[in-house]
Amino acid sequence: MDYDVIYIGSGNAAWQGGRFLRKAGLKILIIEESLYGGTCANRGCNSKALLDAPYEIKALADNFEGVGKSGNFEVNWPDLMKLKRKRIAGMAPFLDAKFEEYDLDVAHGKGVILDEHTVQVGDETFTTNKIVISTGLKPIIPDIPGKEYLHDSTDFLDIDELPKHTIIIGAGFVAMEFASIIAEAGYEADLIIRGDMALKYFHQPYVQNIIEILKEKNIRFHFNERLKEIIKDESIIINNPEDKILNLKKALNTDDKLRDPDAKIDNKAYENAFTINCESGLSITGDYIIAAMGREANLEDIGLENIGLNYTKSGIKVNNHLQSEIPNIYACGDVADTGIAKLVTVAIHQSKYLAKELLGQADEITYPVVPAVAYTIPRIATVGIPAYIAEKSDEYEVHRIRYGKSYSLELKNDRTAEAKVIVDKDLNILGAEIYAADAENVANMFTFIINQKISLEELDYMIYAFPSSSSVCLYKLHNIHYKF
Repeated sequence: MDYDVIYIGSGNAAWQGGRFLRKAGLKILIIEESLYGGTCANRGCNSKALLDAPYEIKALADNFEGVGKSGNFEVNWPDLMKLKRKRIAGMAPFLDAKFEEYDLDVAHGKGVILDEHTVQVGDETFTTNKIVISTGLKPIIPDIPGKEYLHDSTDFLDIDELPKHTIIIGAGFVAMEFASIIAEAGYEADLIIRGDMALKYFHQPYVQNIIEILKEKNIRFHFNERLKEIIKDESIIINNPEDKILNLKKALNTDDKLRDPDAKIDNKAYENAFTINCESGLSITGDYIIAAMGREANLEDIGLENIGLNYTKSGIKVNNHLQSEIPNIYACGDVADTGIAKLVTVAIHQSKYLAKELLGQADEITYPVVPAVAYTIPRIATVGIPAYIAEKSDEYEVHRIRYGKSYSLELKNDRTAEAKVIVDKDLNILGAEIYAADAENVANMFTFIINQKISLEELDYMIYAFPSSSSVCLYKLHNIHYKF
């Protein structure tokens, strides 16, 4: 065999574990058809964090309107985009260099499985003992008339100018986070939502808080709507309509395999160019339309039919060893259908586990509690047992901690920060819901507490850095401990 393990895909689900296998002496090949590092590094998490940060600062500054703030904090999107492109442009080359440092072989092109031990890349074929499929997810594009006018998250995160009026299809992570950016930028948006709730995996009272904030900033929500069609205004002439791939020179970090050319137009807004019609009769006209309806397994055309391996939109079904129904073929990261949240942190956990598994050093995979954050403005986070389950059970208690009203946080003139802490009858902390500007940091604190089974008595004994949101939240936990 040419290799011990071949990874199809080069994101965290692949290289995080692959480096340990190579260190142990196994020969590893990583195959990537686009950018080394995958979605999160090049066109997802990192890009979103860079573009979101100034708007987060703006929102914090706005808390002091009339009580200390002088002038306006304005974000220059074109300049911000230049920064984003410069920073992200270095990610793929950086990871390429890291792969070389780790002595991981790489092949650039589409990996196609020919049989259980052979993978083809272009004109080359490679044999291997084991195959790990780590191709991630891709955006769902609805099959409706006019779908060619839709953009996805990759497009929005690389657009030269923000649209004045955006139509967003969906109300999950991507939709709500983009809506927050648009709102803080002073533009308007309409969200078309198939169901009756946004961010369905998060604490709904906190989600409603975000919705009300967005409504006050020209973001409109349309629930229980089904798309019918998208129509382009005939008077609008789209520049270079055949140029469906993002401008390569401007993007710096992309290649011609970055996206599906059949589902894109050139990446810019056109004033009042597109009308979405819904089955209910709702009709909305805007400048730019984003499909944010979720993501599905990216498994087309990689040869699964050659080996009889089935999959669904949720991915490849695997057992508790991340092993598919074909013994020497595994799935890792978002493309694995495990029932666990599809997050980059989970992909890293799985990749490291799989390295141990392939070295014969692991039992079945287990998971610690996994925090999730919606990077809206403000943030919402959840970890452990959710409040909606606890509120319906006699086994748990839900305690509301309004730590934003503490004096130390009033110094930031934001009194809204709060958490709901879920405990059992023995007062062990088992879950938390957080609504705050820095909810992600408080969520990490609760993640540590839950995973390490730290008791309220132990927390009450500790001394914390003050003032800080975490210290105030922790201090208020003593109200649960002492039943105040």
